[in-house]
Amino acid sequence: MIRDWKRVPIRTVYLNLFDGPHATPEPAIEGPIFLGIKNISEDGRLDFSEIRHIAEEDFLEWTRRVTPQPGDIVFTYEATLNRYAIIPQGFKGCLGRRLALIRPNPKVIDTDFLFYYFFSEDWRTTISRNILSGSTVDRIPLTSFPTFEIPLPPLPTQRKIAAILSAYDDLIENNTRRIAILEEMAQSLYREWFVHFRFPGHEKKSMVESALGMIPEGWEVVKLGDICKITMGQSPSSEFYNTAEEGLPFHQGVSDFGERFPTNRMFCTAINRIAEEGDILFSVRAPVGRINLANKKIIIGRGLCAIRSSTGNQPFIYQQLREQFQEEDTIGNGAIFKSVTKEDMHGIKMLQPPVSIVASFEKLLHPIFSHLEILILKNANLRQTRDLLLPKLISGEIDVEGLAIAGVGGEEMGASQELGDEGRPQGSPPLHPSAPARTKTTSASPA
Repeated sequence: MIRDWKRVPIRTVYLNLFDGPHATPEPAIEGPIFLGIKNISEDGRLDFSEIRHIAEEDFLEWTRRVTPQPGDIVFTYEATLNRYAIIPQGFKGCLGRRLALIRPNPKVIDTDFLFYYFFSEDWRTTISRNILSGSTVDRIPLTSFPTFEIPLPPLPTQRKIAAILSAYDDLIENNTRRIAILEEMAQSLYREWFVHFRFPGHEKKSMVESALGMIPEGWEVVKLGDICKITMGQSPSSEFYNTAEEGLPFHQGVSDFGERFPTNRMFCTAINRIAEEGDILFSVRAPVGRINLANKKIIIGRGLCAIRSSTGNQPFIYQQLREQFQEEDTIGNGAIFKSVTKEDMHGIKMLQPPVSIVASFEKLLHPIFSHLEILILKNANLRQTRDLLLPKLISGEIDVEGLAIAGVGGEEMGASQELGDEGRPQGSPPLHPSAPARTKTTSASPA
């Protein structure tokens, strides 16, 4: 570590430490957010896809301890540990159970630097040493939390480190938004052609009754098992699992599902039920209906099945399944399922238009899918580079004292420090990618 980086108790760098209420309010249809563990992702983002609201008139009652403010760092201290996120501008809500927050002192520490430090091995080691294991869950004692030590570089150094890492996150965030737009474009195109039936030549088609409602004359309703090969997963014994990349990637369920492709963390040497590259991965246990694509050959456990079109129309099948399973855990007539069987999967009713219509649709999808793959690869490479840099920057192994970074202390970033090849790491990772100035501490938004 750099010589002038002292270690200090974490209480010296924040203004206050608060924990959330030890109860749960009545839910409301709308109103302030009751922030829960599920709203904090492993990578430090606030996820507002599923929100529990409280009534406006209850807000004062549930913020008696603390009202979260922009720049506060919220974290989990019980059950699911090591989740951290920064409260964004515009957030109105209260802390949920098993959550706490600290309010960093800007005169002493940079909020983003402290946030990134929480993802370092140094801090994770401190947490693991202080875990109290209960009969049901693990927890971190908030009474001793203030004494946990952290490194404290000079404030200008903190800001440079935070700016470097934030620039990667900004690029990832920007790519993620573009991915969402492309996914919506593909789904909107599907709905236009196969839900609203405004496909080329639709004016000349009459509508007829079917098991899926009114459809164009000449179209059919078939079962998924009649047009696809479906492989139900089966879990090998855990003795064959490893993280040393021996064997093939193994996916038990959706825990490692990504934006479009799964992340391979677990491997297995017992070659059992296989999903081939390009197969649709469909969750058959709660949450039923979550979908990814296999981007390489993998082994699938009992929580997944693999689907492959018998006619090679994977993009059409993929979009149709996404449309049918917008709401997870429902199937067919909307009944809720916590798991589905092989028979359930084979019996899913599917729309089958003429071959020429499907071919025209997939021709329009092809450039969208290609662009999606490129953006997802860029994000994977950006995350890889960021994660390689984080421990070296946080520990002081990489010295940034003399590094000029745009937006930090009025300094400008040299061209030699920009990230080339749009996010692909090559050789030694660059310290600072070319990215827009960071304007907020997190990409999450309650809106």
